[in-house]
Amino acid sequence: MVNLELGDEHKAVRQLARDFVDREIAPHAVDWDRAESVDKSIVKKLGSIGFLGLTVDEEYGGSGGDHLAYCLVTEELGRGDSSVRGIVSVSLGLVAKTIATWGSEQQKRHWLPRLTAGDALGCFGLTEPGTGSDAAGLATRAVRDGDAYVVNGSKMFITNGTWADVVLLFARTGDAPGHRGISAFLVPADAPGLTRRTVRGKLGLRGQATAELVLENVRVPADAMLGPAGKGFSIAMSALAKGRMSVAAGCVGIAQAALDAAVGYAREREQFGKPIASYQLVQELISDIAVDVAAARLLTWRVADLIDRGGEFATAASQAKLFASEAAVRAANNALQVFGGYGYIDEYPVGKLLRDARVMTLYEGTSQIQKLIIGRALTGVSAF
Repeated sequence: MVNLELGDEHKAVRQLARDFVDREIAPHAVDWDRAESVDKSIVKKLGSIGFLGLTVDEEYGGSGGDHLAYCLVTEELGRGDSSVRGIVSVSLGLVAKTIATWGSEQQKRHWLPRLTAGDALGCFGLTEPGTGSDAAGLATRAVRDGDAYVVNGSKMFITNGTWADVVLLFARTGDAPGHRGISAFLVPADAPGLTRRTVRGKLGLRGQATAELVLENVRVPADAMLGPAGKGFSIAMSALAKGRMSVAAGCVGIAQAALDAAVGYAREREQFGKPIASYQLVQELISDIAVDVAAARLLTWRVADLIDRGGEFATAASQAKLFASEAAVRAANNALQVFGGYGYIDEYPVGKLLRDARVMTLYEGTSQIQKLIIGRALTGVSAF
C-alpha cells in the first residue's frame, strides 16, 4: 500500500516542481489569466525539466519515474496555475502515455521524443458539441478510402487545441452502434481541412488554449490509426481513467493553494483589534480546507500506488477525481470567505482558484458520471 511518508527521491521531485512553479509560473498566473493565454514558452521549459516525460520510458525520450512522482508534479502545477497543469495533463497524461501504451513502434518513435521534450504538444479529440458525458455517441466519422481515411466532424472544448501538433482523434469507422464502431487516430494538427477555433470567455482555466476543431474531408493515412480498429472507445476510457488521477492531483494543488492563502491572510488581516486567525469561525473555515486537502491527497496517492503495483485502479481514480474536484471547490470557496471582499477581486488569488476549480467537477467525467461509475463497480449494475 502507499507509504504516507515520501522517500528522499519523491521529496526531491516535489521540491524540484515546487521551485519551478514558484519561479516560472506563480509570478505570472494573474497576468496570464487576464490575458486569457499563458506564455507559450512555458511548454519548452516544462519539457526541458522533464515534466512532459514523466512515466514515459527513457528509450522514447521520457524521463521515467513512477505515477506518484507524476502526481507530486501535477499537484504543484495545480497549486501554481491550473492552466499550466492542464497542458501537462493532456499532452503527457492523455496523449503521450496513450501512444506509449497503444502505439506502434513507428508511432512511438515519431511522436514521443517530440512530445516529451516540449517540441510538440498533443490534444485529446473526444468531446463533441453534442456529446460530452455520452462519449460513445460521438458523430465524427472516418471513412476508408484506399490507403487513408477521410474524416468529417467536429470536436469541442479541446485543451491545447490551438497549440497542439497532434490530435489524438476519436471517430466512428464502422456501422456498429455505440462504442463498438469507434477508432482512434493520430492526426497532425496542420492536416488540410482541419480548422481550429479558440474558445474564449471561459469562467476559469482562462490561460489554457481551448479550442473547437472542425474536420472537413481530412485525409488521414491508415497507418495513423492508434491501436486496433474499433478499439477507440477502450483506448479513450483507459486514458481517461489515468487522466482522472491527474485531475485529482491538480485539484489537490488548488486546495493546497487555497489553504496557504487562507492561513497567510488570516494571520495578517486584523479586525476588531486582532488577527482574524484568532476567531473560531475563521479557524473552522481553515480547518475544513485542511481536512479536504489531506483526504484528497491520500485518495490520489492511492491511485498512483495501484497503477505502479499493476492493480485495478479505475474505480479508485473515479473516487479520487470525484472527491478531489468537489473538495477543491469547497476549499477555494472557504478561502474566499476568509478573504471577505478582497477575495472577490483578482489582485488576490482565491477568486481565480474558485473559477479554476469549478470546471474540475465537469471535465474528464462529471461528478455525476463518477458516481455512476463507482455505483456500477459496487453493485455490478450499470445505471447508464
